[in-house]
Amino acid sequence: MLHLSFTLLLALVLGDSLGAAFPPDALKKSFSLSKYQFPVPHELKAVQKMKEQFEDIMLLSDRKCNTRLFHRKWNTAELSVADRVMLVEAELELTTTMLELPAIPAFAETRQRPLTFLTQVREDLRGWMATEAPSHQPSGKLRHWLQKLQTAKKTETIGCLEASAILHLFQVLNDLRCAALQEQCT
Repeated sequence: MLHLSFTLLLALVLGDSLGAAFPPDALKKSFSLSKYQFPVPHELKAVQKMKEQFEDIMLLSDRKCNTRLFHRKWNTAELSVADRVMLVEAELELTTTMLELPAIPAFAETRQRPLTFLTQVREDLRGWMATEAPSHQPSGKLRHWLQKLQTAKKTETIGCLEASAILHLFQVLNDLRCAALQEQCT
């Protein structure tokens, strides 16, 4: 019994001293984006399969979309790392929102794996922004694009936003790779 009490007391003392040695902020989660420099091949294959199936569905519809949301006059590499992360986070927010919409059963099944992957990426980017650049304000280029995105969300049809998000998924993944490099990218 004495041994158990001594062990418990020792654990409490050590716990207090370790708590003082490592303030709570020092133990916060670290977010590394390096794993997104080269996404896992099976994730890329799932995204490619979903994109191809969506293109087949698009051939059967007569959607006329004029949105040029993903056509920019600047390159992602021109942005700061924090701007790149913020850009990809916004792109993924649109994409995951569109992938969560009701769909025909075959497409709903095909998009589950990419949706899970892209949702995880978006959460990792949010965590990175919260820890690495919590007070970052977007540059003029990015701010203009974010305003364009907000306008498109209000003025474009859901079908056009969905098509734009899915058909440009590999551009989003390239932007992600660029953000993960945290240096000059091409």
